[in-house]
Amino acid sequence: MQDSNGNHALPKPATVAPVAAENLRIRLLADAPGVAEYPGVARMSVSLHVGAPCFIACRRGGDSHRGTAIHGDIDMIPEGTPSIWELAGYDTALVLSFAPQFLRHVAEESGLNPQHLEFRNRFQIRDPEIEQIGWTLQAEMERGYPCGHLYHQSLATALAATLVQNYSSLARPARITRGGFSGRILKQVLAFIEDNLASDLSLGDIARVAGLSISHCKVLFRQSLDMPVHQYVIRRRVERAAVLLREDSLSICQIALETGFAHQSHLAMHMRRLLGVSPKELRNTLH
Repeated sequence: MQDSNGNHALPKPATVAPVAAENLRIRLLADAPGVAEYPGVARMSVSLHVGAPCFIACRRGGDSHRGTAIHGDIDMIPEGTPSIWELAGYDTALVLSFAPQFLRHVAEESGLNPQHLEFRNRFQIRDPEIEQIGWTLQAEMERGYPCGHLYHQSLATALAATLVQNYSSLARPARITRGGFSGRILKQVLAFIEDNLASDLSLGDIARVAGLSISHCKVLFRQSLDMPVHQYVIRRRVERAAVLLREDSLSICQIALETGFAHQSHLAMHMRRLLGVSPKELRNTLH
């Protein structure tokens, strides 16, 4: 497959929700290194970076941004805004796109006047609430939506409300800022974790990257990500394993070792706890 500039790109698998698709569409898009152009669409979109860090330069709506995207970084793309992405490596994104009438309905239900509802460009921001809902929606999609319409619609509404109330022209007055890492330190810490998921990561290693004591690092990490370091590392290992299962090029035993688990049953235990399925069941669902 080639993009509009003739650059080779990975196929873009588009898995779309079978329920409430008129309100929220979910796609997992993959691009190869090079330039990828996407036309503006009649929907507001949220793009969550998935997987290993990737340096990205992006231009859209008269704005531009350059930086390393880390797993969980969020781009917000206003309705009708085309974008050009220059990728230094392979990149995967979970793209959640909302129907304008759905966002207006959610704004009205929140007691806001939807007449002038607008969103602006945002590049590589962090928001634990958006991340959590996004990953839950991805897990539902990959498992074939076992929880049904009502669950999917509830997640879509919760995410839309967060966007309207915190990131739109109707946003509530300034939210109280939590403590946590600075943006620069958070990027460094998360990039280090991503680069070393297969290794025997220790709190001491992570604290050294942050330039902090172990105890201070643990406190700031929890404030930044809404979870302890060890839980985040295990979750990322499971999510990385799910990506490798989707690619279907390694055995489950190899995937366990590649993602930092001691053995296949160790991976299976944590995957079943976090995603509700075993590696074999997930692989069968994806293919």
